[in-house]
Amino acid sequence: MSKLPAVSRRLLLGGALATTGALAAGVGSAPDAAAAVAAAPAPRRRPGQKSMVDVPYAVHRTVRVGVIGLGNRGAGMTTGWSVVPGCTVTAVCDVRADRAKRVADGLAAAGKPRPAEYGGSAESYTQMLRRDDIDLVYIATPWEFHYAQGKAALLAGKHVVVELPIATELDELWDLVDTSERTRRHLMLSENCSYGRNELAMLKMAHEGLFGDITNGHGGYLHDLRELLFSDTYYTDAWRRRWHTRSTASFYAMHGLAPIAAAMDVNRGDRMTTLRATATEPKGLADYRERFVPRNHPSWKETYVNGDLVTCLIETAKGRVIRAEHDVSSPRPYSRINSLAGSRGIFEDYAGVLSSGGGRVYVEPDHSGHSWRDFGSYRKEFDHWLWKKIGDDAANNGGHGGMDYVLQWRTVQLMRAGLVPDIDVYDSAAWCAPVPLSVMSLAAKGRPVQIPDFTRGAWVNLRTGLDSRATEMPPVV
Repeated sequence: MSKLPAVSRRLLLGGALATTGALAAGVGSAPDAAAAVAAAPAPRRRPGQKSMVDVPYAVHRTVRVGVIGLGNRGAGMTTGWSVVPGCTVTAVCDVRADRAKRVADGLAAAGKPRPAEYGGSAESYTQMLRRDDIDLVYIATPWEFHYAQGKAALLAGKHVVVELPIATELDELWDLVDTSERTRRHLMLSENCSYGRNELAMLKMAHEGLFGDITNGHGGYLHDLRELLFSDTYYTDAWRRRWHTRSTASFYAMHGLAPIAAAMDVNRGDRMTTLRATATEPKGLADYRERFVPRNHPSWKETYVNGDLVTCLIETAKGRVIRAEHDVSSPRPYSRINSLAGSRGIFEDYAGVLSSGGGRVYVEPDHSGHSWRDFGSYRKEFDHWLWKKIGDDAANNGGHGGMDYVLQWRTVQLMRAGLVPDIDVYDSAAWCAPVPLSVMSLAAKGRPVQIPDFTRGAWVNLRTGLDSRATEMPPVV
């Protein structure tokens, strides 16, 4: 998008305004210096507003998708939606009209129905949302647009899939929860990593007791993006780099946090209660610019405030601990960490072990001698039914190792079969809450902050999610 909306002063000032009220309310003067900064109370439901927990989709013979945002991510995912059985892309939209035309041309050339095109202004998506041939809206715009576009899609009567994060502030997260409940439409975070093959196998191992009582997990997003952040073409208008100049948040830890939270049954028998954040100094981007970026580049007018490594320590109601990390500014190999541990064993992904499973494991009584074992046989045994069923299709049609396609196929299947979503608005809000909460904690010098209960008490009930049972895709007729 060429024009960025006004940035909240809460994010711009590193969260100072977000915590002032809570500190003034007495938390700051409490005898216990480690007392958590209080979160704002949950807003009351309006009359007639009801929970979306375990609410199934209405049955859709065909899922008709409208796409907002056709940059690198949006364009690729549009192709993915178009090849899922029983799904068709009916409309595409981007502020740059030429992108909409290019994507529409590509779908038509591939033998798919040509979608309607919208573009040319920042408000073009509102015109697209007036269509009555869209069931699901997929949003892949820069982060600052997700909340407004997601809410508009819900109000237009559409279900919504939003790229990370669904919103960047707590009041926005609450508003999306409430809007979903009022409109009776689902909003889901497009968390493709929750559908990763190793992540789903780890989830099944956890739920079948291989790790014993789960005590802790470690996930995140560690990805050297320095070259792409300074590219003049990859992130339109340098939108992602600009976030590093205006917020101290942990922007994108959800890729690693979400699979750990799912394995711990967060919002399904447990919930995240407090978060405390630390951050290293913001050195990486400035150092890279000094060495590799010409002095006439516009980035030389920027000052970076986002720490290279932002770490969130999250506690749950059952006493578990999750460490979630974000670092895109340092030289390092890619990792989402993806580690889970309990009283009888541990799994670690991205451990530098070359194996058929891509990770390492140590579980009793199978293992002893303080030596890691190959994960390959365990992944084969605990492979999720989705990967068994569509793994070959995923490898041929989806990015990121196939998990993009698994997410898209499963979403369409859920809508066509009239099933309950694997990932609901409450999961989406909880997984994205570390974005604003990390800002609040850092402004409070690392003190813990309370994590809202977006389910309003429903978290205590065990229910299925990503650990679903095998179901069929309805036949295309």
